[in-house]
Amino acid sequence: MTDQVRHRILQRLQGAERKNAVKRPTLPLPREHHLDAAQLKDQFMAQFEAQGGTCYPVADRDALHDRLAAIFQAEGITRAMATADDVLLPLDLVRWGERSGVSVVMPPDYPDRRGFTRAVFDDVQAGITGVDFAAAESGTLILAHGRSQARLVSLAPLVHVAIVPVTRIVGTYDTAIQALFTDGRRPSQVSFITGPSMTADIQATMFKGMHGPQKIFALVLE
Repeated sequence: MTDQVRHRILQRLQGAERKNAVKRPTLPLPREHHLDAAQLKDQFMAQFEAQGGTCYPVADRDALHDRLAAIFQAEGITRAMATADDVLLPLDLVRWGERSGVSVVMPPDYPDRRGFTRAVFDDVQAGITGVDFAAAESGTLILAHGRSQARLVSLAPLVHVAIVPVTRIVGTYDTAIQALFTDGRRPSQVSFITGPSMTADIQATMFKGMHGPQKIFALVLE
């Protein structure tokens, strides 16, 4: 584009009639805003399974440990990596693994990025994470990544197990996003996980598990 053409375009833009922006209509709140805690839990679990995940309610830490052991036994998993987030730390999964015949490692166990990356891609068979929020409207897991919530733990292994405290289930994405970016929080990366990864790149045929975990489990902790 020549300077003369650019100048003409800018002149036309400057001389154009200014119009007020069209005001967006006020939309009714989604139905999820009117659900109570039990209804949010039921809807999240139903939507999570509709997207190809497997969901289990667990009453307490002991029940969670039992369910996790059953999943790992069924899937033949003996090596897993767990994040160091505030959901998982109280569950003491490393010690649980010692009792259950499962080697559980954590990202801080690796002194350098190369060792961690090799482990999460090649050594472990499952990733275990907490969640910041879970959206009932779509059965979506929402993880804000940082030092305690390493992103690859939920993306690289073929099996992802998410621990979802029932208090972190919200109605919609909007609610979660508003909460994530308040009180000075500015996560650099946020994952929205709605079922196993999927693609339709090859002959427009939908295929699940192409780029990430092939199986996703959610344990909804009361």
